[in-house]
Amino acid sequence: MLLLPVLGDQLGTGLASLEGADRSRAVILMAEVMEEARYVPHHRQKLALVFSAMRHFAEALRADGWRVDYRRLDAEGSLGSLDAEIRAAASRHGATAIRMTEAGEHRVRALQRAIPGAEILEDDRFLVSLPAFAAWRAGRRRLRLEEFYRWQRRTTGILMEGDTPVGGQWNYDAENRKPLPRGLVPPPAPRFAPDAVTAQVLAMVEARFPANFGTLHRFHWPVTRAQALDALADFVIHRLPRFGDHQDALAHGEETLFHSLLSPALNLGLLAPRELVDSALAAHAAGHAPLNAVEGFVRQILGWREYVRLIYLAEGPDYVRRNALAATRPLPAIYWQGNSGMACFDAAFAQTRDLAYAHHIQRLMVLGNFALLAGVDPFQVHEWFLTVYADAYEWVEAPNVIGMSQWADGGLLGSKPYAASGAYIRRMGNHCRHCRFDVTAKAGAGACPFNRLYWDFIARNEPHFARNQRMWRTLDTWRRFPPERQQAIRADAAAVLDTIS
Repeated sequence: MLLLPVLGDQLGTGLASLEGADRSRAVILMAEVMEEARYVPHHRQKLALVFSAMRHFAEALRADGWRVDYRRLDAEGSLGSLDAEIRAAASRHGATAIRMTEAGEHRVRALQRAIPGAEILEDDRFLVSLPAFAAWRAGRRRLRLEEFYRWQRRTTGILMEGDTPVGGQWNYDAENRKPLPRGLVPPPAPRFAPDAVTAQVLAMVEARFPANFGTLHRFHWPVTRAQALDALADFVIHRLPRFGDHQDALAHGEETLFHSLLSPALNLGLLAPRELVDSALAAHAAGHAPLNAVEGFVRQILGWREYVRLIYLAEGPDYVRRNALAATRPLPAIYWQGNSGMACFDAAFAQTRDLAYAHHIQRLMVLGNFALLAGVDPFQVHEWFLTVYADAYEWVEAPNVIGMSQWADGGLLGSKPYAASGAYIRRMGNHCRHCRFDVTAKAGAGACPFNRLYWDFIARNEPHFARNQRMWRTLDTWRRFPPERQQAIRADAAAVLDTIS
């Protein structure tokens, strides 16, 4: 008997370990494992999403003729760890061989490798293999997304006309930074009402994880392949056409704007990256979506998602502990309470609590930016982001936080820190009109905290930035401030940090 363990984020029938297996001589093992549920205290919607999607996928496998051994967390005899479940199932079924698709996270990969005799296959659901990436990376002094993205465009032929990018530009990022105009109301995101299976899971999560972060009452994520395809179609029809223009916008009272909300389904395996890309390309070919929107969406899938996964795998398990700026401040309580008084921060927090979702600019330029300016320990920031989002798996979350958001890898992913004052937030949206802090004020109790922290962040990290060409102008500005102004800035920032400790 061949035992085929399938992990909770491997919910696609094209899984490498299932290909070619004799269904009459194989059994698929799926297990809801407490160790996986608790290695960080996941948002309750994340737990419900994974468990419900797993149960639905098991039903689909059985309907397709597979024998499935499914271990439920709310059943008697559930074991506490994945390796224990695999070993017990091997004994239970008299397995003579174990075949698995390689996990995405280093922690689970190590567990798989420790199972005697297990055959572990590369996860080919991604667009770029690790060997191909290693060959491309060899001899390069720097690893920049733009170079990786152009390589992939040329390799795949996506949005290419021979050797030339469609439209004559590689990316349209400069066109994709428009705030949301007054009067433009984004279409509602699709909602999927919980069925009996999901309702049972929600009750189990409520009972078993009562202290975990987040609410469950607005759970609406797609949990089946059919629902995920409906969500993809809804995005392409209703939101993709304006996605490019407003993908960086911040808008008070608007939770989803024109974003796809497809990353939870994609990262579970309910959708494949190529079908997202192909759907966007088809919309452009049909004249339904402009090039700047389609290119911006394709860049997130073909470029950024693939890039950060490969960086994570190549850099190894210790990547999450990098701390290039030697930041040591504990994560402030406002990240769990949402009572900062900053309208942008508290709106992003509320979405995170209620939906297990916030879009990438809220994560990077509000929640991440504040932690960066405040000098918060990047590992604590990493664990918070890993905890609170429905699409968070370490392979995708850690490079986004450690590398891009907190610049803790010293510039491996980004050439300069994504640090900004309140001026950026004001430029990208309207939160500042609803805030008790004054975004035009630079100092004092009533001033925007992003303003009060920005120059202190630059001063505090001057030695780290001294050789960074992209930071020279900023450093020069700081050095030209009179000593008394520098001292006042540092004292004002200390006052902010004292209030959020």
